[in-house]
Amino acid sequence: MTAAARAAVVRVCRRLWERGLIAGPDGNVSVRLAPDRLLVTPPGRSKVDVTADALVEVDLDGRVLTPGGRATTELAMHLAIYRARPDVGAVVHAHPPTATGFAVAGETLPDGVLPELICQVGAVALVPYFTPGTPAAADAFAPYFASHDAFLLANHGATVAGPTLEAAHQRMESLEHAARILLAARLVGRVTPLTPGQRAALQAPAAPAAAPTVPPPEGGEAG
Repeated sequence: MTAAARAAVVRVCRRLWERGLIAGPDGNVSVRLAPDRLLVTPPGRSKVDVTADALVEVDLDGRVLTPGGRATTELAMHLAIYRARPDVGAVVHAHPPTATGFAVAGETLPDGVLPELICQVGAVALVPYFTPGTPAAADAFAPYFASHDAFLLANHGATVAGPTLEAAHQRMESLEHAARILLAARLVGRVTPLTPGQRAALQAPAAPAAAPTVPPPEGGEAG
């Protein structure tokens, strides 16, 4: 399992870089290996160059379990999320340009506009500024843990959580894509929200598919 998790983290790091969601040593990725054990990226390295053997195991107290390893400088943010949310299996932090632009402007993404944002990401919290890499992350995130999986960090970037690494990565991509669409809408004219009924329909359970109609056999009715 650990080898597969290492390969998955390396793959996500490369995809973040390929899609322009990070630059240089920006960003960090973690995945839960066990209830009290995480695998995290190291500090100071371009994510496109991160290798599986460079990843570091830590516990939920922040102790490094990999001999000679160094964990991301933003470990406190990851730990705060995992401690508060046992359902979270992975955390991705990046600096997606358009979404981060909203955060720098002191705004979050508006709710109730894009079906994909509603269904795949959920409401996006705007977390007040805290000095990156400090324990202040826990207090800054605390009001939002229970009801959010995606966070814009004021004057910093974006962080998303998910039950799996794949889900967390998809949320980061969807977050940035939605930010680009919403910015384009503003430039064209205005952002038009969905109606309450339209939003409710998106979140309603899907109706079961109707059974196919079987025509009666030729020459008589179905028996």
